[in-house]
Amino acid sequence: MNKNSNAYTFIFAIAMVVVVAVTLSFTATTLSPLQKENVRKEKMQNILSTIGIDVDRDSAEELFNKHITQQLALNHEGEEKEGVVAFDVNLAKELSKPEDEQTYPLYIANYEGSEFYIAPLRGNGLWDAIWGYIALKDDANTVKGVVFDHKGETAGLGAEITTDWFQQRFTDEKIFNNDGDLVGVNVVKGYSGGNDKDDNKVDSISGATITSDGVSEMIEKRLKNYLPYFKKRQEIKVVTR
Repeated sequence: MNKNSNAYTFIFAIAMVVVVAVTLSFTATTLSPLQKENVRKEKMQNILSTIGIDVDRDSAEELFNKHITQQLALNHEGEEKEGVVAFDVNLAKELSKPEDEQTYPLYIANYEGSEFYIAPLRGNGLWDAIWGYIALKDDANTVKGVVFDHKGETAGLGAEITTDWFQQRFTDEKIFNNDGDLVGVNVVKGYSGGNDKDDNKVDSISGATITSDGVSEMIEKRLKNYLPYFKKRQEIKVVTR
């Protein structure tokens, strides 16, 4: 065949497209299990980090199995669902359902002699979804730690929710007010409360009001779904309404 002909060029182009498509498909198929495993271990790392365990990916599963003593999949009445694995619950999909049909994962951890309740979070930032985890101490009121992430917030502004300096502001904050109402932790612009851990407020990120509001709403809205479960636990002393 004449290599200078249109037919040769056309056939060569088709052959190259097929080769590239097959190569990409093979690569994606080969890497998919590894990618899923990395996501699974990163999830374990994030859950553990809320209670102060910073661990590399290789050690995440071992420490997760050691310190996470229970994984509960709850319904809207605070009762455990049978046959549902909490770790496998896709919160993004659950949010598309009515609240009384959703599954609410809850992790109970034991670390350094203390018990913690860890709940996954998901909400909306300025541009797209934000998510994370929040750990509560054994009074189900005091925050042990948080971790946040996002899909498309602005670098230097809303994306700062992933930084240590912002997340550390939530440590020891309360999610119930003095009247026993669950109000979460409000991220407030121009907050002047200093180190007051009983006012349910932290300072916001400068120039990221919508993302900060999204964090506030996410915490309050998601945690309220766990009230029925907390009210059933007799050992929890916090007054809830």
